[in-house]
Amino acid sequence: MPFPFLRKRKIPEIESLVKESTVTIEDIIAPPSVLVGDDTIKIGRRLARSFFIFSYPRYLSTGWLSPVINLETPLDVSIFIHPLETGPLLKKLRKRVTEIQAELAEREEKGYIRDPALETAFRDLETLRDRLQTAQERMANVGVYITIYGSSEKELKDIETTLRSILEARLIYIKLNIYKQKEGFISAIPCGIDKVQHFTLMNTSPLSSLFPFVSFDLSTNEGILYGINRHNNSLILFDRFSLENANEVVFGKAGGGKSYAVKLEILRYLMQGVDVIVLDPENEYEFLANAVGGSFFNISLSSENHINPLDLPIVREDEKPEDVLRANIINLVGLFRIMLGGLTPEEDSIIDKALTETYAAKDITPETDPRFWQENIPLMEDLEAVLEGMEGAESLVRRLKKFTQGTYANFFNQPTNISMNKNFVAFGIRDMEEGLRPMAMFIVMRYIWNKIRSELKKRILVVDEAWWIMKSEDGASFLYGLAKRARKYWLGVTTVTQDVNDFMKSTYGQPIITNSSVQLLLKQSPATIDVVKKAFHLTEQEKYLLLESAVGEGLLFAGPKHVAVKIVASYAEDQFITTAPEQVVKIKRAKEKLAQKNNKPFEESEF
Repeated sequence: MPFPFLRKRKIPEIESLVKESTVTIEDIIAPPSVLVGDDTIKIGRRLARSFFIFSYPRYLSTGWLSPVINLETPLDVSIFIHPLETGPLLKKLRKRVTEIQAELAEREEKGYIRDPALETAFRDLETLRDRLQTAQERMANVGVYITIYGSSEKELKDIETTLRSILEARLIYIKLNIYKQKEGFISAIPCGIDKVQHFTLMNTSPLSSLFPFVSFDLSTNEGILYGINRHNNSLILFDRFSLENANEVVFGKAGGGKSYAVKLEILRYLMQGVDVIVLDPENEYEFLANAVGGSFFNISLSSENHINPLDLPIVREDEKPEDVLRANIINLVGLFRIMLGGLTPEEDSIIDKALTETYAAKDITPETDPRFWQENIPLMEDLEAVLEGMEGAESLVRRLKKFTQGTYANFFNQPTNISMNKNFVAFGIRDMEEGLRPMAMFIVMRYIWNKIRSELKKRILVVDEAWWIMKSEDGASFLYGLAKRARKYWLGVTTVTQDVNDFMKSTYGQPIITNSSVQLLLKQSPATIDVVKKAFHLTEQEKYLLLESAVGEGLLFAGPKHVAVKIVASYAEDQFITTAPEQVVKIKRAKEKLAQKNNKPFEESEF
C-alpha cells in the first residue's frame, strides 16, 4: 500500500480543517448578523426591542395579558416566577405592620386627618399576613419581559405605542431595557434564562392572573349539551333561555355541519319540552318531523297546505285591538311590496287604506269584539274587490290578479287550513318556485309570528337559509323585528345561513347578529372569512381555527364567553339528524330490509 507513513502519523492541520468545515445546528439557525444598540437590536434585516413590566395596579383582572398575546404581530413574552420562603417574609411583614400601626396611632394622637393610603396599606398587609400564615398564599418574585419585532423603526414604534396603550389602559406600565437589549432579548426567548433580573413581589392571587390563555367553561346545571370544549375537553352545557335573549345565529360553509348542529339542538330541546318551529327552504327537516311525531307542511303552489296572507293574530288580554290591527296592516304593506315588485308612495298609501277597508267590510275594526275576528278573515280576492273601487289603484289591481285569479291563486287566495298544535312544526318551501320563495317565507313567518303572539310559551324558531328572506329590505326588516321582540314572547330565533356575504350586505345583517346572544361559527371558506372576522371581531388565531376546522367544529359564543366547540351526537341521535348522503342512503336501505323482513311495504314518506 503506498504512503504507509500516513497511517502511522496524524496531520493536525488536516484534522483541524475538517473540524472547522463541519456545519452545526447553530450555524443553521443563527442570523447572518446581530447588531446590539442602546434601545434596539438589529437581527439580520429585522429590528427587535425588549421591555420589562415595572408597575402594576392594586387589582389585576383575570386574563389581562391575553390582549397582548393576541396582538396581530410577532412578539415574545416570557414570565419568570421565583418562589420565596414564607418564614423570612412573615418576619418582614410583621415588622412593617408594626411600623404602620405605630404611625397610624401617632397620627391619631396628634389629631391629624386620616390617611386613606396608609389605612389601605395596613389592611392589605394584615390580610396578606393572615393568608401567608394559613398557607393560602405564597410569595414570589415575578419578572415579565416582552420583545417586539418590526421591519422598520416606524413599524417598531407603532407596535410599541399599541402595546403601551393596551397595558396602560389596565394601569400596567413598561420600560425599555436601555443598554440591556441583549439581556432583554435573551430573557424573552424560550430558553429559560433571566438576564434582566427585574422583579416585582407578588402573592399567588394576582400572580394567577398572569396566565394569558383563558378558556371559559360553559357548564351549568340546566340546559342541553351543545358539544365538547376543544381546549380542555369539558362539556359545553347551558340553557340559551338563561341569557339576555335566546336568539342564535349559525354561520358556516356548505357541508360544515350547520344543519346537523341545529337539528341536534332541536332534538335536545324537544326532550326538555320546548316547542320548535322551523322554516325549511330545502325540506331537510321532514324526516326529523316524522321521527318525533311533529307536523311537516309542504308549502308550494300545488300543495294542499294553505296560509291566508291576511290572517290576524289572536288578541291577548294585555293588548289593545287597535294596536294589533295596525301592526298587522303595517306588516302586510311590507309583504305587498315584495309581492307586487315594489310600491310607489301613492300605492303604499292606497294599499294601507284598502287593507283597513277590507277588514272593516268583514266587521274587523278596533271597535268590534276581537274574539269574533277569526270567524270572518278576508281573502286576497276581497282586497282586490276593494281596490277595484278605489281611484288610482288600476296598476295595483292588475298586479294583484295573478295572486287572486292567476297561477298563484291556489296558494295565495285560500283560507288557512293548517294548525300548529304539535311540539315540532316544520314548513318546507323547497317545491315553491324560486322567485316566490322570499314572499312565501315572509307569509309563513307572519303566520308563525301571529301564533307566537297569541300564546306565551317557550319556543324556538329556526329560519334556515335566512339569506333568502334577507334578499328583500322588508323581509330583512321583519326578521330583525322578530329577533328584537322575541324575548318578550319567550321565543328564541335561530338564524342559519351559509351565504354570509349576502346576509351581511343587508343593513339588518349586523343588527341581527348583535341581537343574538348565542353565535355558532363553523368551518368557513377563505372567500368569506374576512367578512366573518370583521362581523364577529375575531382574532387571527380564531380566524385560522375556522379555516382549518373539521366538519362539526368551530367557535361558540354565549354572551361574553366563547369556546372552541366540537359538535357530538349519540348513535341514536345521529340516525335522526344526519344529512350526509351516504348515511341517508345507508339508513334507507336498512329500513327497506327491515320492512321486507316484517313483510311490510316500505313507504318513502316514512323515511
